Amino acid sequence: MFVIGERINGMFTDVKKAIQAQDPAPIQQLARDQVAAGANALDINVGPASPDKLGAMQWLVEITKEVVDVPLCIDSPNTEVMRVGLEAAEGNAIINSTTGEEERMEKVLPLAAEYDCPVIGLTIDAEGVPRDANGRMEIALRLVSACMEQGISTTDLYIDAVILPVNALQQVPQEVLNTLQMCKALSDPPPKTILGLSNISQGALHRELINRIYLVMALANGLDAAIVDPLDSELMDAAITSEVLLNRNVYCDDFLKAYRK
Repeated sequence: MFVIGERINGMFTDVKKAIQAQDPAPIQQLARDQVAAGANALDINVGPASPDKLGAMQWLVEITKEVVDVPLCIDSPNTEVMRVGLEAAEGNAIINSTTGEEERMEKVLPLAAEYDCPVIGLTIDAEGVPRDANGRMEIALRLVSACMEQGISTTDLYIDAVILPVNALQQVPQEVLNTLQMCKALSDPPPKTILGLSNISQGALHRELINRIYLVMALANGLDAAIVDPLDSELMDAAITSEVLLNRNVYCDDFLKAYRK
């Protein structure tokens, strides 16, 4: 599984304080810790931490690049902020994200083509998040077609089937699993699949348990990548073990330690 660390986000209090104080130390420590814990890329999101989104994004990318050499997932609803992040990342980036709305795709996908980087596509359109897998698949197909028109390889498209909180919409987790399976038939080669995992447990009591169990279920249904907290060692252990049991990684007695190396 391709792991994108979620912790450099202005929604978190420690990150928000660091952005506001222009203190790189907490951000850089989070970057090092997430990569050491198994993150293959790091999400970078200013969130509500600063009114100067452009400057804060550039600063976050630059200080993160000083200490780690992994792709940075530039996460913003504002395409100008996104462009600043892509420029600062200097070609080692992922775009997070576009929806399936025509207006949004017309703004974001040309950026992915220009900077030659993967892009995450959310199965959301002007009517919101579809209730079932079939509705999500209609948007996913729209995303695949739009990427092809822009010359973006389907292997550089990550379809996010948009998991929602289980405590509010208990039927959604199964519909998302169905979508993960169906995405593999969208094209040849197929797009990759991804989830922002922690959304499933928003507002729930046993958040860590819900996240871990659902991640295992999603991997068994074809999940390729996830935006997660890699500092949750039990979550990472569950993911590593799942990939051994799914025959994606070779078994050895020290498979947990071997993966982390």
